[in-house]
Amino acid sequence: MTDTAYNRLLKRVISDPKVLGGQPRIRGTRIHVAVVLDSLAEGLTPAQIVDHFPPLTEEDVRAAVAYAAELARTVSAA
Repeated sequence: MTDTAYNRLLKRVISDPKVLGGQPRIRGTRIHVAVVLDSLAEGLTPAQIVDHFPPLTEEDVRAAVAYAAELARTVSAA
């Protein structure tokens, strides 16, 4: 994946203190990134997650993983 494609994924995740208490969510939805990550951890495939949450796309699922990777890098750099 190119850096530009990766950055496009990251732009799919937003936070707004006025929506869902500022928790990171997938742009255009009220679906928390944590819900997507929890679903992956439970063993659901990206396709199954999209089936459970119709507003999402498989690219949104990848965006949630990219966001989590960025957080992991930030924590380990601190």
